[in-house]
Amino acid sequence: MIRVVLPAHLRTIARVGDEVLVTVEGPVTVGAVLDAVESLYPALRGTIRDQVSFERRPFVRFFACEEDFSMEGMGVVLPGKVASGEEPLLVVGAIAGG
Repeated sequence: MIRVVLPAHLRTIARVGDEVLVTVEGPVTVGAVLDAVESLYPALRGTIRDQVSFERRPFVRFFACEEDFSMEGMGVVLPGKVASGEEPLLVVGAIAGG
């Protein structure tokens, strides 16, 4: 099981706790994990990434094992610790401004 931590506003929309658990068949990529999350929680479709281009929404970031995967694209394979459930994929709502 892959652990995904969502920001508070998305947890409210999905009506879930701090983490969600998903299963991914094949390579564990950012896109595959988001596909699984959106499949289990349809209310989140379009909130994390655009449903036409499948690009991440502005001000949404992805972190795993203390690395930023936001700019890597949806096809980047996540670290083994995320695939094994040892570490979560963090979906973070970024804040703009100074």
